[in-house]
Amino acid sequence: MKPELTTINGHPVLRLQRVLNHPPRAVWKAVTDPAELSAWFPARVEFTATTPGTPMRFDFDGAEAPETGEVLEADEPKVFAFRWNHDVIRCELLPHEHGCLLVFTHTLAGPDSDHPSAARHGAGWLICLDALQAGLDGTTGDFDMQLWFTRAEELIDLFGLAHGQAQTTEAGWTIRFERDLVQPPEQVWDLLTGGETPEPGGEPPLPATHGYGQATTVTEAQAPSTLTYGWATGGQVRFDLREQYPIGTRLVLTHTTPEDRAILLAAWQTHLELLFAALHGDIRCPWPAERTEALRAHYAATLA
Repeated sequence: MKPELTTINGHPVLRLQRVLNHPPRAVWKAVTDPAELSAWFPARVEFTATTPGTPMRFDFDGAEAPETGEVLEADEPKVFAFRWNHDVIRCELLPHEHGCLLVFTHTLAGPDSDHPSAARHGAGWLICLDALQAGLDGTTGDFDMQLWFTRAEELIDLFGLAHGQAQTTEAGWTIRFERDLVQPPEQVWDLLTGGETPEPGGEPPLPATHGYGQATTVTEAQAPSTLTYGWATGGQVRFDLREQYPIGTRLVLTHTTPEDRAILLAAWQTHLELLFAALHGDIRCPWPAERTEALRAHYAATLA
């Protein structure tokens, strides 16, 4: 059962399903007992009852202050739902021939909790559900960042989060990509610039370019937030980086150009896929030309 991403009342909603080899009442305890919930949830959770309206507290390691929420719904042993800050978590437990079907949904409603962040949340929840399953089975499991990266890549592809958009302008097109990254802006900037210090009038850092066109000179460089450079056929490329809540960087890439949008969309999607992998220690060389060509054909067909 693949994860699903939908939109309800303007908010992204992640939906994960997991068959657990335990009856609903055993799983109910794992999702409603604070001690057992804290064993698989990404924070220590405190609350005194499952009565709707009961306050909840979420303590994260290293956080300056706890986060808050409240119980929203409790129908033993079928449904437990609660608010976590602005977001809503819902656990629905359905009888299954092998024990219990857990339908886990997360409604994203907080700052920076939008479609680009869905893969980050989804990959994390898949690991949390692994921990829930291990606890029920009497085993243990450790958080594996490489597994998170693999699952995040899979969800980015499944949800179409790597795709760019092209809007018509008087001078041609504006191509736009938006990516959610878990590393801080300084780390993303260092990789994007190759450790160089770009200056207006100088050449753009090689890691911020690709071979499907000719970059000219840097017009703006403000570490670690903005890098802009010109394009030989007209227009410009701009990277904007900012801190996002609660962790990481929101990267927005725009490219104004009179050129064929399909090949540039394909090239920049490939570039950002390589950047995402490199941030997790996966350096993919040489440039995957076959991937770029497949993306070019996709964009050409969808934009026709």
